[in-house]
Amino acid sequence: MSTQADAAGRSSPVPGRGMDPRAARSRAAALAAAQELLVEQGWSAVTHVAVAARSGVGRTTLYRHWPDSSSLIYEAIAQRIANARPTRTGVLRDDLVGQLNGLRALLHDPVGERGMRVVIERAGVDPTFAELKASLYQAGSGGFRAIVERAKETGELPRDLDTELAIDQLAGPLMFRRLLAERTFGAQYVHTVADAFLAANPPSRHGTADGSDEG
Repeated sequence: MSTQADAAGRSSPVPGRGMDPRAARSRAAALAAAQELLVEQGWSAVTHVAVAARSGVGRTTLYRHWPDSSSLIYEAIAQRIANARPTRTGVLRDDLVGQLNGLRALLHDPVGERGMRVVIERAGVDPTFAELKASLYQAGSGGFRAIVERAKETGELPRDLDTELAIDQLAGPLMFRRLLAERTFGAQYVHTVADAFLAANPPSRHGTADGSDEG
């Protein structure tokens, strides 16, 4: 059985520049069909047969791009994650708010929300979905990780801050409120979470971005 990392390597969420336009259209149609099936009927409905019937893309083509259903589900969700990824500005608070707003959009998007619920539910009983969950976590948390690591280097966040804990503090409240409490929330909640995180993790008092001590 292929690993989810293999699936990710075979299927990039964003087609390369050199992709044939017809192939790009087929991939887009297949992913749209997979996303619709996921929302309407759940993970078990996302099969090559069902996607082919809804999208008009041949099963041979589907199997060439996505050898199994899990790789198809992976890309259907990963595409939404990629679409929610903001452009970073280099300003810590702005970047945190932007990243959190991307997560907020993903959690309120039917495909993103249903996909995450399915993966979390199935991961405990299906090793393939456990791999899927790990891969999606890396894809979804990468933006937070890059922002936090850069801020630690510049002294805008404590240099001894545990990066994984920081991601928990940032993304955790949004995941809890939407997936467990099943509540909707807007941009103001995002700003509150970002400001609470920054207040709890003030800048390093000593040292500058180049590592020298401040006078």
